[in-house]
Amino acid sequence: MDTITCGSWIGHLGRGLAPRELQCILDVAQGSTTKEIARHFGISESGVEKRIGDAMLKLGVARRAAAVAEAMRRQIISPLCILLVGLMAMHAAINDSDPMRRDRRAPERRTAQVRIVRKAESFEYPA
Repeated sequence: MDTITCGSWIGHLGRGLAPRELQCILDVAQGSTTKEIARHFGISESGVEKRIGDAMLKLGVARRAAAVAEAMRRQIISPLCILLVGLMAMHAAINDSDPMRRDRRAPERRTAQVRIVRKAESFEYPA
């Protein structure tokens, strides 16, 4: 399936939005304004408003933030960090012999401190 990458977001074509609508929604997800999106694509601001409005109509929402949320819910767009986490998990599963990795151990120092405190509490000083 075809995808469009825009900054730290990835969009999937063929899931209900036209390519230019998807690009505009991806830019909205990045926090770009209408003017910035218009400069990025070399079109007028009213053209960007039209594309975003059409996408919001197709998604059945009334606000830009709701359009981004609905597009994520329908898996039309997704942040790239999810892919990064997946790659890291696969790497950890494949390469389990990392010398920099250490296992957690019970803190021995704390146990020793507790013993010392209890010993100090058990002594009775004559009054």
